[in-house]
Amino acid sequence: MLRLEKLTKTYRTGDKALKAVDLEVPKGQVMALIGPSGAGKSTLIRCINRLVEPTSGKVWLGDVELTGLGTSALRRERRRMGMIFQEYALVERLTVMENVLSGRLGYVGFWRSLTRRYPQSDVDEAFRLLDRVGLVEMADKRADELSGGQRQRVGICRALIQNPALLLVDEPTASLDPKTSRQIMRLICELCAERGLAAIINIHDVALAQMFVSRVIGLRFGAVEFDGPPEALTPEVLTTIYGEEDWQATIRKVDEDEEVQP
Repeated sequence: MLRLEKLTKTYRTGDKALKAVDLEVPKGQVMALIGPSGAGKSTLIRCINRLVEPTSGKVWLGDVELTGLGTSALRRERRRMGMIFQEYALVERLTVMENVLSGRLGYVGFWRSLTRRYPQSDVDEAFRLLDRVGLVEMADKRADELSGGQRQRVGICRALIQNPALLLVDEPTASLDPKTSRQIMRLICELCAERGLAAIINIHDVALAQMFVSRVIGLRFGAVEFDGPPEALTPEVLTTIYGEEDWQATIRKVDEDEEVQP
């Protein structure tokens, strides 16, 4: 599905954000990307869709090498990669429906996108997605009237209406309270399961990663330090990734916390 080969990013300062990362994500797998600040998590996600240009290495989505594409071809392939942002990236003055439909901009012509005239099939799908995430009654509300959790749900709908093969999710719970964070992580994982989507979720909260995903990648200084199931995140492994801390308390938190339903 997604394959990274020796993916490297070196900035002009000489700092290496990614160091020859090899990684494969099969269809339908939801994977969490953890690590300390500056480990290269956001850079890795942005190198996949080339919002950040890799210095070297290759990115394959299916049988297409993304790193070898020109501007027009890359624009087409980006339609296959839905992006969900930490700060939602909504247009505040537009309605919920208009923000969701903006995910179809890569499919409609210039004039339709300029006037926001979308095919009825796109509108119908937007309503279906909003209903699935519990926001259909808010379709006509402006984005700046929504709570953080509601905004993130709109961002999820906007990504899914692209009909992507891969979701790239950058810290989706960083600005949310604990209960809403669980709801958003659960929703992302459920939607990926329903649609057979692969997803890479950059997340700081180790407990949430352990709770919801089947595979965890631990980055440190731009290199992969851990690749395995969440139950293998022992205190020793977490110390290797993050440094010394009472990691046993974090692991107990996952085991003992009562599950919060949406």
